[in-house]
Amino acid sequence: MPDPRLLGQALVDLLTLGHPPIAIDFRDTEPNGNRFTGSPVVASCVFWMQAHQGGFSTAADDHHCSVGRFTHGLAEAGEIVDQPDVGALLDVGWVTMEAFAEVAHLSRRPHSIAYGPLSEAPTMPDVVLLRLSPRQMMEIGDAVDVELSGKPQCQILPRAVDRQVIAASMGCALSRARTGMSDEELTCAIPGERLEEVVAALRAVRRADDAVAALA
Repeated sequence: MPDPRLLGQALVDLLTLGHPPIAIDFRDTEPNGNRFTGSPVVASCVFWMQAHQGGFSTAADDHHCSVGRFTHGLAEAGEIVDQPDVGALLDVGWVTMEAFAEVAHLSRRPHSIAYGPLSEAPTMPDVVLLRLSPRQMMEIGDAVDVELSGKPQCQILPRAVDRQVIAASMGCALSRARTGMSDEELTCAIPGERLEEVVAALRAVRRADDAVAALA
């Protein structure tokens, strides 16, 4: 069984990551003793930022964004479509009902979701989240097939978990405002089961890129 911590360090080294990879697990058990105890978080994507500092587990009632609850499998569409925050997004035209019907959501309902640095993951997580520069995204795109996802940004997680694709997002205005992601950042979700494959492909790409750079 590949060690996710070693693979995570390989990603950091190969891509020269400014932000360490995040491990995300959708669990069938209730939150463990490391339950999230911070200030209320406005959206599920904000947990991505906090996970750089250490691991924690969340329950459904820790997720306060209706869109995030839907994409993470914590609520069905019928449970959130009449919520005020969804209504506001529809009213301003940020999303239409037709577009919302195409948004990916986790196919199962987890009892908890765990977040934390990949460097601390004892087992392979469901998905690994990366925050990337365009150049770093270029290298991943050269290494493996990448599926580009539209808004909301958080739907890259269920796309990666359920479809086993490497899913990338240019971000969305809602998530960028809530997380403070810079204009230069993209996100990418890698299924845990494909992490070893991605690292191996990246090694080959970096060797080729380094050779081309020397020629240039």
